[in-house]
Amino acid sequence: MAAIRSITIEAPDPAAANAFYDRAFGLGGAIRTRAGDAPTSGFRGCALSLVVSQPGTVDSLVGTAVDAGATTLKPATKSFWGYGGVVQAPDGTIWKVATSAKKDTRPATRNVDDIVLLLGVDDVKASRQFYVNQGLTVSKSFGRKYVEFDGSSSSVKLALYGRKAAAKDVGVDPDGSGSHRVVIGSDAGAFTDPDGFAWEPDSA
Repeated sequence: MAAIRSITIEAPDPAAANAFYDRAFGLGGAIRTRAGDAPTSGFRGCALSLVVSQPGTVDSLVGTAVDAGATTLKPATKSFWGYGGVVQAPDGTIWKVATSAKKDTRPATRNVDDIVLLLGVDDVKASRQFYVNQGLTVSKSFGRKYVEFDGSSSSVKLALYGRKAAAKDVGVDPDGSGSHRVVIGSDAGAFTDPDGFAWEPDSA
């Protein structure tokens, strides 16, 4: 089964991006940066989601992200599914921080249970099949609306939404063009998926 080892964010100033991520989230080697200034505008077709245990941890991570220079796209709030908020890093990457819990049951921490790469794709069914052909295993599937792949052996999980649904989920307009400015590192080899997301070898 293919495993995702890292996500590399391409930023005009990788040193500044690293400083932001260290201060905001402290995620370690799963999230990397490198120099990149390929033209991009609007929604880049993806977001990174941090899944945590309780609302206090959401507030802690969103708070340090904003203090480090992030812009709030969706304030942290309760919903029918739990509690979460969305911010945009200074380099433009969108981050969602969420929990299925609605109440704190212990002191807040900064522990992240899962990192999930959310891709907004043109055709969920076609992209699902493409990734299955690349060696990924589906763990959840809701037709053409949402697909989640097994991330038990991965540092980062992968999930697919339709592009408009993904944009709505993070509170932005779905229009956008140019580079995604993310590269997915995995043991599945080098390829570009149907929506233009680049994958590179990473066996670490």
